[in-house]
Amino acid sequence: MKRSFGSLLLGIWLFVSGLAHLLHLSFSGMGVAMAVIATIAGALLILGL
Repeated sequence: MKRSFGSLLLGIWLFVSGLAHLLHLSFSGMGVAMAVIATIAGALLILGL
């Protein structure tokens, strides 16, 4: 099964987002980092990469 880089980034984003909410994890700039990962993952999925 071939997995795209966009799917991998999306999986990472979902995993980190879920852990952050369950364990109340936070760091300075986490919102920006999560937004950047989500934007890149979305763009890669749209491009089919």
